[in-house]
Amino acid sequence: MLKDLDTKVKVFIGIVGSILLLIIIFLILLFVYISNISPVSRNNQVKQFEVKQGDTYYSISSKLKENNLIKSEFFFKLYVKLNNPSTLKYGIHELNETMSVKDIIKEISQNGYKKGEMITFKEGLNMRQIADIIEANTNNTKQDVFDTLNDEEYIDSLIEKYWFITDEIKNTNIYYSLEGYLFPNTYEFFTDEVTVKQIFNTMLDEMANKLKPYKEDLEKSSYSVHEILTLASIVELESRTISDRNEVAGVFYNRLNSNWSLGSDVTTYYGAKINMSDRDLYVSEINEANSYNTRSATMAGKLPVGPICNPSISSIEAVLYPTKTDYYYFVADKNGKTYFSKTISEHTNIISQLKRDGLWYNY
Repeated sequence: MLKDLDTKVKVFIGIVGSILLLIIIFLILLFVYISNISPVSRNNQVKQFEVKQGDTYYSISSKLKENNLIKSEFFFKLYVKLNNPSTLKYGIHELNETMSVKDIIKEISQNGYKKGEMITFKEGLNMRQIADIIEANTNNTKQDVFDTLNDEEYIDSLIEKYWFITDEIKNTNIYYSLEGYLFPNTYEFFTDEVTVKQIFNTMLDEMANKLKPYKEDLEKSSYSVHEILTLASIVELESRTISDRNEVAGVFYNRLNSNWSLGSDVTTYYGAKINMSDRDLYVSEINEANSYNTRSATMAGKLPVGPICNPSISSIEAVLYPTKTDYYYFVADKNGKTYFSKTISEHTNIISQLKRDGLWYNY
């Protein structure tokens, strides 16, 4: 009888112990769960977070983590699974690190959102043209752009942040420090409150994304990233079609390897700070010796000191993977067709023929 009672007591104690253990495990898990869906920090600085069409709660979890807005992707997804929130609203949302997962989901699913204005920076624009666009579409002036480019502390912070930016952009002969580094694309900004630095940072982030697949090849190249972007910017403006770019790049490499000057008109215009669509150059400007003008004899076998525009990824690819030929010259007709030649006599004859045929391009 006592033995049966003792057995029942032990079973009871075992059951109670198991229940207590399960309660303890549950409380621990609950604590971990609550901890991981709580705010990341007390930093209430606003972060603009974009939800794009087609995004899901699961797909944005990694971006939220990258922006230090959540502690854990796993627990964010678990919260979504348990609570089944309403549909995401795409657009730009203002979030900060003091918001819990619950607060973040409420913001991006229930509250209204601000939609920015789209600003397009086309391939081949130089910094003066970019400044014009920024002034026309935001509350910033062209002088704000140039002041930012001359902000040494800001430039140093970019060199520290981005692997592809080095002290080469601080050369005193360079007109605009970030020329060539701002990736051309269409971007969305709050135009009434965005700063020049925010615009630059967004474009530099995009450049980082675009260059990432080529990082290994860029680092293996005998040319620095700065030099690659410099040559790519010339190829961008000298190529009338994307299909010609690899061959044009090959011509420039042939000239550099033979210690010739590049002889590129677009660098001469940039050196004179004149846009090609504005007017023809004066003889004095054509012959001026500066760090950009590759028609000058002083630039034999040299690249300009820096990029002359912001190139497309296709021009960067062309410089990384040029077509190898025996060509040293090229010229395009007014229809965009490019003619390549090996000698100056061939080149001159092509130009004469184009003029006779009415195909010579006039600015």
